[in-house]
Amino acid sequence: MLLFLCTLLLFHHLQTMVENTLCRIMGEPKYPLLSRDGDVTIGGIFAVHSKLTLSSFEFTQKPQPLSCSSVNLRDFRMAQIMIFAIEEINRSESLLPNVSVGYQIYDNCGSRLFSINSTMALLNGHEFAADDRCNGQSLIHAIIGESESSATVILSRTTGPFKIPVISQSATCECLSNRKDYPSFFRTIASDYHQSRALAYIVKHFGWSWVGAVNTDNDYGNNGMAIFLKTAQEEGICVEYSVKFYRTETEKLKKVVDIIKQGTAKVIVAFLTSFEMNNLLEQLSIQNITGLQMIGVEAWITAKSLIIPKTFNFLGGSLGFAVRKIDVEGFSDYVINAFWDTAFPCSQIEGNSSQNALNCSIYQDLLELKTYNEDVPEQRYASNVYKAVYAVAYSLHNLLKCREQKGCEKGLRIQPQEVVEALKNVNFTVKFGDHVWFDNTGGAVAQYEIVNWQQESDGSVQFKPVGYYDASLPSDQRIVLKTENIIWAGGQLEKPMSVCSESCPRGTRKAAQKGRPVCCYDCIPCADGEISNETDSNNCKQCPGEYWSNAEKNKCVLKTVEFLSFTEVMGIVLVFFSLFGVGLTVLMAILFYSKKDTPIVKANNSELSFLLLFSLTLCFLCSLTFIGRPTEWSCMLRHTAFGITFVLCISCVLGKTIVVLMAFKATLPGSNVMKWFGPSQQRLSVLAFTLVQVLICVLWLTISPPFPYKNMKYYHEKIILECSLGSIIGFSAVLGYIGLLAVLCFILAFLARTLPDNFNEAKFITFSILIFCAVWITFIPAYVSSPGKFTVAVEIFAILASSFGLLLCIFTPKCHIILFKPEKNTKQHMMGKIPSKSY
Repeated sequence: MLLFLCTLLLFHHLQTMVENTLCRIMGEPKYPLLSRDGDVTIGGIFAVHSKLTLSSFEFTQKPQPLSCSSVNLRDFRMAQIMIFAIEEINRSESLLPNVSVGYQIYDNCGSRLFSINSTMALLNGHEFAADDRCNGQSLIHAIIGESESSATVILSRTTGPFKIPVISQSATCECLSNRKDYPSFFRTIASDYHQSRALAYIVKHFGWSWVGAVNTDNDYGNNGMAIFLKTAQEEGICVEYSVKFYRTETEKLKKVVDIIKQGTAKVIVAFLTSFEMNNLLEQLSIQNITGLQMIGVEAWITAKSLIIPKTFNFLGGSLGFAVRKIDVEGFSDYVINAFWDTAFPCSQIEGNSSQNALNCSIYQDLLELKTYNEDVPEQRYASNVYKAVYAVAYSLHNLLKCREQKGCEKGLRIQPQEVVEALKNVNFTVKFGDHVWFDNTGGAVAQYEIVNWQQESDGSVQFKPVGYYDASLPSDQRIVLKTENIIWAGGQLEKPMSVCSESCPRGTRKAAQKGRPVCCYDCIPCADGEISNETDSNNCKQCPGEYWSNAEKNKCVLKTVEFLSFTEVMGIVLVFFSLFGVGLTVLMAILFYSKKDTPIVKANNSELSFLLLFSLTLCFLCSLTFIGRPTEWSCMLRHTAFGITFVLCISCVLGKTIVVLMAFKATLPGSNVMKWFGPSQQRLSVLAFTLVQVLICVLWLTISPPFPYKNMKYYHEKIILECSLGSIIGFSAVLGYIGLLAVLCFILAFLARTLPDNFNEAKFITFSILIFCAVWITFIPAYVSSPGKFTVAVEIFAILASSFGLLLCIFTPKCHIILFKPEKNTKQHMMGKIPSKSY
């Protein structure tokens, strides 16, 4: 317990000592470049000068103060418009009516060291009375600045613990959108998230799939480039190289330029500040690297400092996003009149004053701008500073409970955190029409002007608007470009190409090159039956079943339908032999009819001979049904006609064979065989054999008839139009029955071949059936292996060959005797009473 009481007393003593401690500044105080007292104070940090001269550090004496040089006109205008806006507010009767707004504007000279120095000066103030105590409260209610993202990160991290709001007019790094790390940061410009993505969109819009990328090696460049690279990958854009450097890294810059020189990309996305862009331009000029299409960002695309002699040779035609150009009414006159009279220190102070002997020499370079305002219409960030000042004013107006007639409650003590919360809720419109509010990341809506570097007839370089980007619009309407107004790299009128591989034409597909980005590919022709009907196709599409690719592989066309037609050579030849067979059969029939009373015709039943000739004629004719486009009727006709006519033919031959056997059996003593197989029985046997085949065909056609079929399996590129058998069993039964009769006929004829006679017809029947069987046995493998229409041709050939075999083997010997050996065409010779050599 005693220990606990002692600890409490110790803490109380320490707290008392802290509260009574006098505040004092370590080192020399830093004074603002421009300042004015007020009831409330807004701080500002701008790079009014861009070069810092460091004194030598010899450690033998106190270092001299750092000196700044080289006026940065852009940031000086920002400082001026901040004062311009504050003076407007002080004159206003509706906004902070009885509250005067003061300002303290520091020059950081473009140096990180000075940035920290200026930030601490704003937080602490520059002088203290003897009785001032450390109360942890800053005199500054908000800070406007910095211009660069990296410096703004430093500023925001420094002021963050004190909850002092920082509002930047041009810091665009996406990293600053992190509310966890930067809870009190706001900006009147959009985050680079939108600009980085828009860079990828504009590259894709122009069809550039192969680009180089270079960025400033700081928060601004690294974060912006990371977002661009991610979006580029999503959009199918390949980045040949991504390199970075900082303004002080000369050797690294030279390596970057070497990479650019060796690269094949003709489009460079440059996410640089104006300082780095100036350094890069210098190196490009030294190495004379021209013809590159630069795509830039708001930090450099409208920088007047880059316009030097011969600049257009390297940056001519550059495209990029710029902050919208806004004319703030009254500001142009203010910078050459009222500012110098009311806000510029050297116009009010003479000699040694209470402001610690203000030395007017540091303002001499600024005084040279006293009568110059031609740049004011081109200033693009000044309006953002104007909006930032008014955002702070509206926040304070709400916190001080200002009323138009009653004024504001000046006695209220405003905490910085309250200003932060008030800024989150501001919503107003400035006099030039812009609506001001902050989103949940503290940023503004992304609205950019797309500008193009163009050269006028007098040689001057102008930033011509050629479109705009508005993130508040639907995604398909955000980018609007007037391509016809664009001048391209080197002043060309034709858009440059920047691809790793040329576009693959229709009929080909892209095949990635091993080990290279996806934008580097070979163009491979589509395979047969596949097409690509658009350029740069990743895959070829398979044509539907009845379609095939054309020669160019860019269109599916109907497959060629193939069948054995009457007009092609093969069809004509087969028709010729078919008709020749018909003609030959008819001639033989005429010959036989004219000699019907001769013994050789009357032998072995002339009626069967004429029926056989008729059936052979049908066999020759049925082959014609196999030629031509298959239809439902022709498919049924060709197979049934073939089956029935051949059975009729073989039945006749079988009948003649039986007649030969019966005839010789009848010559034996006591034989009465012929009465059992006379003409009537012969006709009935032919009819019976044929009716069986007819019955088979009727069953086949009833159960599963043949039908036209588009065969797309044998050939991929064409359709074989053929007759499907319908029922394999039906077709097999037809062929089997024919084969059965043929084998039976062959056996009987073979048995009768040795019977004595001067003209034994059984020998010729045996030989003809042997040919018939040989043809149809060889037909089977030939039929199976023949492709397309040749299958039909083989079947027709088998029909014609077997028909010619029967015709020639059976009837040619008889015709020979009738025409050339009439002396043998006698009954005596036929009966064998006149010796003769047998056929």
